[in-house]
Amino acid sequence: MISFLSASLNYQQVLDMALDLGASVLANSEKTDGHMVSAALLYGNGPRNGNELHVGSALRFTSADMCKTLPGRSGMLQRVIESGEARLFRQPAEDPELGRFISLRNCKSVYCLPLSSGLGTYGVLLFGHPERSYFNAEKREILDLIGNQAMIAIQNACLYRELEVEKERMMAIQEGARKKLARDLHDGPTQSVSTLAVRINIARRLLEKERTAAAADELNKIEELARRTTKEIRHMLFTLRPLMLETQGLIATLQSMAEKIGEIYNQEVIIEAEAEVASRLEMSRQAVIFYIAEEAVDNARKHAQAAHIWVRLKTLADDLVELEVEDDGRGLDPVEEQANCERRGSLGMINMRAHTELINGLLHIDSVPGRGTRLQVVVPITNAAAERMQCGV
Repeated sequence: MISFLSASLNYQQVLDMALDLGASVLANSEKTDGHMVSAALLYGNGPRNGNELHVGSALRFTSADMCKTLPGRSGMLQRVIESGEARLFRQPAEDPELGRFISLRNCKSVYCLPLSSGLGTYGVLLFGHPERSYFNAEKREILDLIGNQAMIAIQNACLYRELEVEKERMMAIQEGARKKLARDLHDGPTQSVSTLAVRINIARRLLEKERTAAAADELNKIEELARRTTKEIRHMLFTLRPLMLETQGLIATLQSMAEKIGEIYNQEVIIEAEAEVASRLEMSRQAVIFYIAEEAVDNARKHAQAAHIWVRLKTLADDLVELEVEDDGRGLDPVEEQANCERRGSLGMINMRAHTELINGLLHIDSVPGRGTRLQVVVPITNAAAERMQCGV
């Protein structure tokens, strides 16, 4: 049975197998097993997160029942989900939620098993039968075993699906980084090099006409623009691969970023960070937090018309860290901005959300037109904190 359920890493196939296995194993003993009704009720996005239960798979359910959803907040379902223990119920037709299923109205007994692991509840397995005493201790033991193995198989299927999603997300992030580099090169150094070519041509013509004073002035401008372009390119290389992270840590790297932005773009960026925060973060998380901070500061510098940009890094709890980027610029409507980004293919906010998901964090943007913008990213330090955040605890 274990090998049978573990043979597939497809979420839907695991559910179908669990219900088929329950029906086939119990059918070995009595002819009346052909009347058994079963279903897997699942939350929409994996572990419970305020979603309703929907029918993920079923045997002998009507087409109308397959389309129904239940809140799971009353009656039998609530008791099973909150207790995390399997229970046997009589007269399911009188239950406030299960009574909505036409397929269960002829059942005199229902055995309900939670599909849960740790703090995460994926849903429940239901087995119903017209006979009141059908689910005796032996049958319940068999169904308990099936439910436990199904939960393990579902977790494996979910992990496999998450790996696939993670792979696609990593590819999308890499593609986003390439597009950002191309955009930054086009908007910055490429334009500067074009301007250099034009000014050099002007200086050459001035020298041909022996207007040496004007030519000297033009050469000074060319030198200034060349130095500025060099700084821009070095800053781009710094943000692409900040080697300081490995040698001096996150806070020093943020300080260096602020200094470079002030020197190149005359934009004041103020770093306010608790000294012990960086030491609690893995290097991979520090790199992602730096990327999010740099992207947020870059967006504020280009679009917010802000006099000041603050970057704050602090501890929220023993296992939570918060990054906050705030400006005193013109502000925006976050919902409208997100829609505009998706419509025009803008990468800033999309990339920040993708990187936040990469470290299991939560991103929130608070802004009002004319009153500045505040971006907050909450980052879990431990796996337990990540699981709590995923479950909304």
